[in-house]
Formats: sequence, structure tokens, C-alpha cells
Amino acid sequence: MAKIKKKGTSGAAKNYTTRSQALRKLQISLPDFRRLCIFKGIYPREPRSKKRVSKSSTPSTTFYYTKDIQYLLHEPLLGKFRDQQSLAKKISKALGRNEVSGAVRLERNLGVKIKLDHIIKERYPTFVDALRDLDDALSMLFLFASLPSTENVPPKTIAKCQRLTLEFEHYLIRTHTLRKSFLSIKGIYYQATLHGQDILWLVPYRFVQRTGGDVDFRIMGTFVEFYTTLLSFVNFRLYTGIGLVYPPKLDAKSEESGAELSAFTLSGQGEGAEQTEGDGMVDREAQEKAQAAADELLALPAPASEAEEQMPTSPQADQNGDDADAPEATTTLDQFTNLDPNADTLLQPSLTADVQAAAALFEPFTIFLSRETPRHPLEFILKAFGCKRVGWDTSLGEPGAYCGEDDSGITHQIVDRPDLPLPSPPLTEDGVDEDGMLDDGVDDSLAAAKRPSNVRVPGRVYVQPQWVWDSINAGMLQRADLYAPGATLPPHLSPWVKAKKGAYDPTLPLAEQEAEGEAEEADGDSEDEEVDEEDADDALDDASEGEEIDGVRGDAEARDLEDELVDDGMDVHLGGSDSEVKDEVVAGAAEADEWGGFSGDEDVDDASASKEARAHQAELEAEARGLAPGVLGDAKKVAREAGKSKRAKEEREALEETERRKLMMPRRKRKMFEKMVYSNAQRDEGAEKLRGKRRKIESGKTKVSAK
Repeated sequence: MAKIKKKGTSGAAKNYTTRSQALRKLQISLPDFRRLCIFKGIYPREPRSKKRVSKSSTPSTTFYYTKDIQYLLHEPLLGKFRDQQSLAKKISKALGRNEVSGAVRLERNLGVKIKLDHIIKERYPTFVDALRDLDDALSMLFLFASLPSTENVPPKTIAKCQRLTLEFEHYLIRTHTLRKSFLSIKGIYYQATLHGQDILWLVPYRFVQRTGGDVDFRIMGTFVEFYTTLLSFVNFRLYTGIGLVYPPKLDAKSEESGAELSAFTLSGQGEGAEQTEGDGMVDREAQEKAQAAADELLALPAPASEAEEQMPTSPQADQNGDDADAPEATTTLDQFTNLDPNADTLLQPSLTADVQAAAALFEPFTIFLSRETPRHPLEFILKAFGCKRVGWDTSLGEPGAYCGEDDSGITHQIVDRPDLPLPSPPLTEDGVDEDGMLDDGVDDSLAAAKRPSNVRVPGRVYVQPQWVWDSINAGMLQRADLYAPGATLPPHLSPWVKAKKGAYDPTLPLAEQEAEGEAEEADGDSEDEEVDEEDADDALDDASEGEEIDGVRGDAEARDLEDELVDDGMDVHLGGSDSEVKDEVVAGAAEADEWGGFSGDEDVDDASASKEARAHQAELEAEARGLAPGVLGDAKKVAREAGKSKRAKEEREALEETERRKLMMPRRKRKMFEKMVYSNAQRDEGAEKLRGKRRKIESGKTKVSAK
């Protein structure tokens, strides 16, 4: 007799276990089980058939792999959780006996400290594995670093997240490994390349955050506990890899006053290798002396043979002397071309992938940040791309600025306010300014110190904050006049979205992505609409009081109908014509006040003048082509209709050829082909709508500029 199999001992039921069974096997509570699964990276699994996997009559909702639960049986954290449960029982008993001091002593002496070092080493055997899983960790820690302290979010957790994230930003500044950034509705996206791995994370804006009651902060706090340990390991490896001491020194007073990045001091592992802010920022006086020495050396004549072999005596001389004469060393990136013109566009290498180019993008500039701009993200991006001289307004008590707003060495100022006016004209040699005003005897330095903040400084470039983001995404400095204060900014596009074949690309002109005849059809439709509007206006202007226009009763017919109704004994007063109503209104207004308002003669004159100008332009075009004045419009319309019919015929023939080929396909491939055609048609329709919107916007701009 064959052995009877027991249900749930083989097949799919053996590979899965329910959450209640896992709790009974591990002998821990549900919150501790959730914490353990988050630490170990074990998540619920969805079986193919819940009915086959379930060992009871009612199917369960949460399943885990049996091997994962067996793996958790040997976890050292289980003992820690059990110790916490026993300690919680002792504390509750002491509080029940009203022994508060005893409960405090038990918590202080028998408190269980959980360390996750061994879990980090188990889950990430190599450093590259840890970098691949750093996206969510950075996003979560940057989020908690901006949250206010509440009962669910203690201040210690916020301070730890802020310290770890600032340390990570310092490493990116030191190594110039930040690549791209994007301003979105949710926050600011950053992308960095570390050891060949692209890391993308999100940083929320510095607004007042309000934590809602629908968020389970216990689960998020568990993730934060794990991610802080992970980022501590990563920061230690990154700092020691470039010869820096970890953790860096932190000035508590500067941090309390809001210094942020400037509160840290990076020091090398060797003696005397100490740098503030991790940026290699030198003293300003020493920099001016080095610049003067470099200028003197460049002024001395030197033979050509010696000049080639001679090395500069200082780094400043190397940057300002030799680079001015020698051609710039540019890195040429490979460009991939398609052999098939109908194939998809290949992704091209980014210009920001070069560390040297990223380190020298903002290096020669001294940039001042106005108080209305977001200081921390701008400071982080500018320093990560080579700018070593970033200043801001220190009146609010934020230390660490390189210079103030009145510094004469500032080359760029980032503002986020309307257009700034120019200052008053300078004085001439006779003590009289350009407007004819005499000199008041006030010192120019004092006048500069009293200069208001809403007036431009001569010789300084004013740009909006988007200029910084667009420059780093493009890998080169953008035109500053496009980002001037008060100017309409160009569209801020995501650097990670690449245009596909057939899709709308806002970076390309319309002529390069329009289909054949699309522009002509759009122009024809717009011309027809304009002609219809003009005809309607002409008909309304030429209409008299007694005429009927497009099926509408005239004044004469209305009067006849009124007479008939009065003759039948009905005292009915029909509404008069527009002219009569207008006359009555004007007469009533004249009785109330002598001034009767503006007349519409000016508008009529302008409309007639514009019509005459268009008619004259049409006559000139017809004369240039040797046609009669009224034939030019008809010729354009005939040519447009002929091109439209030709394209329709070609499309019809292509569709017939496609249908014939579909008859030779198997059913499976034919269905797949139809899905592809449908998706491509939807994509083309959406792209055509976007191109139409852009065409209307551009045509509106050209009309406004022409006027």
C-alpha cells in the first residue's frame, strides 16, 4: 500500500510559509519580525497560486520563502530582540510597583544596543555592491535631515542624518564626481558617479515640513537605522580611499549658526595636511600675492627653448600663465553613428563625464548668492564644479562666506528677483555727472558701501539660478543673457530623458522633426482660419440696417413682424437692432453726462489700414510672380491641395502594401505587429500635438515681434 502524503509537505506549499507560521517558528513579535526582515533584506513573496500554497481553508495574504525563514533562525539579532522583550517586562513590573528609580536603573544598566555591522558585511560583500544600493539610502537620509523633530522623529536621528549627508557632499566636492542635477516638483535630483556606478538621489526643498498621521514612522525609522549604518561604512571607505581622516572635524559653534558645509574641516592622514571645507580654499591675500608674482614672471622675456622646458614656480602661475598662451586641452568624446537611418538614435556619451572638465567649469569665477536664492544647493553644486569662491549675505548670521556683496572681485551674482536697474551715471573729470549734476563730495567707497541691493553693479554678470543647473547638465557654460533677471527662461529639461525616434524633442527645431507636409498643412489651416475671420469681419462691416446676413433677420423683417403682431391685438415690443440700442445707450449717457465716452473710430481706422496693407502685400507678391492680383491665393491653395492629395495617395498605397504583407504573417506575429503599429500611432499623434502647440507659440511670438 502506497504511503499517504500529508498536505503541505511537498510541492509549492513546501517552498512558502505564512507570516503567522514564521512568527511561531522565530518566537518574536510582529514589530520585531518586521525590523528583522528590513535589516536582512527579506521581503514577502507572491506565489503563483495562493490556493495551492495555503495550508488552511482560508487563503493567507502574506507569504515568505521557507529558506529565508530558516536563514533567520541563526541571526544573532534574535537574541537581542528577546533580551529587549525581557527587559521591557522587568521595567513594566517596576513601574507597576511604582518603582520609577528602579525602572530607570534597569534601562540604564541593562539597555540593549543593536549593532548592524555584521549585516552590512553580509548583504554587501564588495564596496561596489554597497554603492549600487545607495540611491534609496541617500534619498531617505536627505528626507529625514529636513524633517522637524517630533515624537516619532527624535532630534538625534535628524542630527545624525544631517552629519552623514554633509560628509557625503564634502566627498563629492573634493573629488568633483557630481555629474548632473535637475529641479523637479518633488525636489532636486542629483547624480554622481562613484567607482563607475551612477548614483541618483532626491533632496527635498527647504520648506517647512509637516508630518502627517498616515505615515508609519516606525517602519521608516527602521530603514533610517539601517541606512545610517550603511552610509557610515560608505563614507569611511570613500574618505580613506583619497587619504582623508574620517570622520572629519566638526565645529559645533559654526554648525549651530548655520554654516552647514563650512562647519567641517577635512584633514589628511599625513601631518600638516589640513584643509577647511574640503575645497583647497587658500587665503585671499596669499592668492593675490601669487597672482602678482605670476604676472611679473609672465612679463619677463624668455627664450623659446627655455620657455618650453621651464616649469611654473606656483600652481597659480601654471593656471593663469601657461593656459593663456597654450591651446586648451579638450577631451574629444566618441560619437556613435547609425548605419541604418531608420534605426533608433544611439545614446551619445555625456560631456560631463570628465572629472577635469567638471573641476574647471566654475573655477575662474567669484560668485555671490543673493539672499532670496537657495544657498545650500547652489553652494554645493558650485563647489563640486570647481568654484572655490562662493559668497553670500552674512547679515543673518550664517558664517563661511568667502566675500560680501560689495566685494569688487565678484564676477557673477545669482539673483531671483525682477529686472534690476542700472546705477546712476558716474562723474566726469569736472565733477559733473552725465546728467549735469555736481559732485556732492561723498567718498566713492562710502557710496559703494551704501549702495542698495536692488541696483546692479557695473562689471558684474547677473543670472538666475537656473543658469547653474543648465550649465552643469550641458557640460559647458550657457549664455548669461538668456538667464538675465526678469528674462523668460529657456525650458529646464531633465538630463536623463533621451528623445526617441518619432517622439517630440524640444531641443531640436521644428523643421528637423516635422513630417512631410505637416508644416504646409498647418500653415494652410491657419491661413484658412484667418481668411474666414476676415470675411466675417468684412461682412459685418459692410452690412446695412435692412440687410440679412447668413440667415439672420434684418431690421426691415423685424419691423414687419412687429407690425403684424400689433395689428393682431398684441402689444409686443421686439428688440431693436444693435444700432438702435447703441443710439439709445449713447443718448442716455449724454443726458447723464456731457462726455459720452470713447469712440471706436480709431479701431476702425487701424483695422482698415491693416486690411489695406495685407491686400497691398498680396498684390506685390502676385506682381513678382507674374500673376494677376487675385490668382496668387488660388494658386497657393491649389498647390496645397495637390500636395495633400499626393501624400494621401502615398499613404493609401503604403497601407495597402502593409495589409498584403500582414496576410503572409502568422497570427501571433500579426497581433504583435498590430500592437506595435497602434503604439507608434499613439506616439506620433502625441508628438504632432506638441509640435502644433509649439508652432502656435512661435507664430504668436513672430507676430508680436513684427508689430
